[in-house]
Amino acid sequence: MHTPHRTDQHHHPQGRSAAIRNPYEELGALAEAPEAGLPGGSAGEGAAARRPGRERERPPRTDRRGGRRRRRFAALPLAAKAVVGLVLLVAFVALADRWAVLFAERKAADTLKSRLDLTAAPEVEIGGFPFLTQLADKKLDSVKVTVPDVAADRVSLAKVSATAHDIRLNADGLTSVRGADVSRLDGDVLLSFDDLSRELGASQVTFSGDGGDRVEARGTLPVAGHDLRLHAEATIRRQAERGIATDIGGMRLDIGDVATYRPGSRPSDGLHLTPGASADLARETRKAKALLSVPAIVQRLGVPEATVREGLGDDGALTKLTGSPRFAREAQSLDLIDLAEDNPEVLSDLGLDPGLLDALSGLTRPVLADRLSLAFELPEPEHGDVRLRDVRVGEDGIRVRLTGSGLAVGDS
Repeated sequence: MHTPHRTDQHHHPQGRSAAIRNPYEELGALAEAPEAGLPGGSAGEGAAARRPGRERERPPRTDRRGGRRRRRFAALPLAAKAVVGLVLLVAFVALADRWAVLFAERKAADTLKSRLDLTAAPEVEIGGFPFLTQLADKKLDSVKVTVPDVAADRVSLAKVSATAHDIRLNADGLTSVRGADVSRLDGDVLLSFDDLSRELGASQVTFSGDGGDRVEARGTLPVAGHDLRLHAEATIRRQAERGIATDIGGMRLDIGDVATYRPGSRPSDGLHLTPGASADLARETRKAKALLSVPAIVQRLGVPEATVREGLGDDGALTKLTGSPRFAREAQSLDLIDLAEDNPEVLSDLGLDPGLLDALSGLTRPVLADRLSLAFELPEPEHGDVRLRDVRVGEDGIRVRLTGSGLAVGDS
C-alpha cells in the first residue's frame, strides 16, 4: 500500500516554507496588533475594551453649545454687535418710559380723585411717545380722563369721558407736578337709563329711548297705598351752555281700568272715567242711579230733569239713557276729583277710594314732573369754559358731547 508523502514546512525548502505560514503565529500577531475597526488604537486598549467589567476611559465633556455660541458671537462683525447693543438700549429706554407713564397716570388719578371729591379714582391715559421727552419739555400731547359715577343734581352721570389736548405742565419733575393748563378739551357725558330708573323710579319706573329726542317712562307709582300705572314722556333739550333740561309730557296715571288721572288745569286733565268704565256704567243700574241722583252731576251731564226722573223710575228708560253715545261722552268728561269734594259717596259707588283722590289732588303737574325730571347741570370751572353740545338719546341713555377751552387744573 502506497503511503502518501506528508508535507511539512520543516521538510520543504526555504522558499516554500515562506509561502505557507503557521496559523498559530498569525493568531499571536493579531493579538499584538491594534484593535480591529479602531484606527489609531493600541493593543492594550483593545484588550482593555474586551475585559469584562471595565469601561474604556472617555475624555472629559465640554459645553459644546455654549462654546459654539461664544464662537458665533465672537465671529460677528463689529457693526452687527453695535446694532444688537443699540436694540437692547432702545428696549430698555422704552421700558423705562412706559414705567414713567404708568407712574404718572396713577399719580394723576389720585390727584383728580382728591381735588374733585370723587367716589372712585378716574382712569387716566397719557398719549404721545416718548413720555419722558414730553415731561422734559413740560408739555403733553393728550391726556384722556374717564370719570365714572359723577353726581349731577338729582341724578348721577354714569360716565364722563374727556380728552385734553396741548397740556402745559407746571412741574419740576415726574413727582412734582403742581398743575396744568389745558388748551382744548373734548369728550362726552352719559346719563344712563339704568341709573335713572334706580334713582328716580325707585326700581318701579323704567326709562327708555324712542330713537329720537324723547325718553319714555313706564312703571308703577305708589300713591296713598295704591300702585298706579305710570306713563310719561320727557323731551330732552340743552339748557344754556352746561345744563340739560327735560320737558315732561303725556303724564298719565291709570287707576286700574276704572279711571285715568292726568295732572294739569286743561279740560282734558284731572280724573276721568275710562271708556271701559263708561260702558260698564250703561250696564250697571246701581252706578248709573248713583250718578243721576246728584243734581250737580246731572247738570254737568246736560241731561233734562224730566229724562232723569223717568230713568230713575224705569230701568228700561235708564238703560236707554245711559246707553246713548252722548251720555257716554259726557260721563267721560266729568272730573271726578271735583265731584269727590262734595259727593265722596258717589265715587265710592264707582269703586274709587276717596283717600286716593285726596292724594291725587296734591299730585299736581309740577310735582309729578319734578319727580320725573332728568335735568342736570355741569359745575362751572374756576378757569376756562366748558360747554355741552349735541344732545342725543341712545339705547343705553342720554349722551351729550362735551367741549372746553382755557382750563386750568391745580396751580397753573
